[in-house]
Amino acid sequence: MATLFFDMDGTLIDSAIGITRCVEHALVAMDLPVPPHEELRRWIGPALRTSFGPLLNDEAKVEQAVLHYRDRFETHGWAEHEVYAGIGETIESLHGAGYTLAVVTAKNEPHARKIVDHLPFGHRFVDVIGATLDGSISHKDQLIAEALRRFDLPAGECWMIGDRRMDIEGARHHGMRNIGVLWGFGGETELREAGALHLASTPHDLPGLLAA
Repeated sequence: MATLFFDMDGTLIDSAIGITRCVEHALVAMDLPVPPHEELRRWIGPALRTSFGPLLNDEAKVEQAVLHYRDRFETHGWAEHEVYAGIGETIESLHGAGYTLAVVTAKNEPHARKIVDHLPFGHRFVDVIGATLDGSISHKDQLIAEALRRFDLPAGECWMIGDRRMDIEGARHHGMRNIGVLWGFGGETELREAGALHLASTPHDLPGLLAA
């Protein structure tokens, strides 16, 4: 059976509140204006430094913002999420069918592991691959490469499942099969333009698409 790499934000959990509040906290701490909420939602998916970079245009300030973000995330933000309806049942079904499951996320790995440990189905994931704290591994193609290294698998034996273009582009970079999910933050247009192999409207669509 294939190994399935699941994105976290927008795929397993709706983490919009936690992420946007932590971004707001970082900007306020630095006496900077806070963008509108809809603009902040675009920060869900990319690496933190990728989003802070164009706004601050200064490497030292970016690192300062990342630290402010982490401060609030460690105390409050990690728990500010909701599990998407149906995803828990689907994870259990895929595990029962014999798939190996892992999380591959641009969240830093300690935060990602903390969240997965508290998910009711988190024990079904055999590993959590997240960004390094220094940002040296943070983009999805790098994260997928690290996941393939840890599992010692060729890309052809794996799938990437996620809601943003970064998930699809990262998978395609490695020649990996992929599924774009429509219940997250990317949307159909973004996923199609990124070249998604399949699109899932609900978590219950995943088993059928993986078997197609």
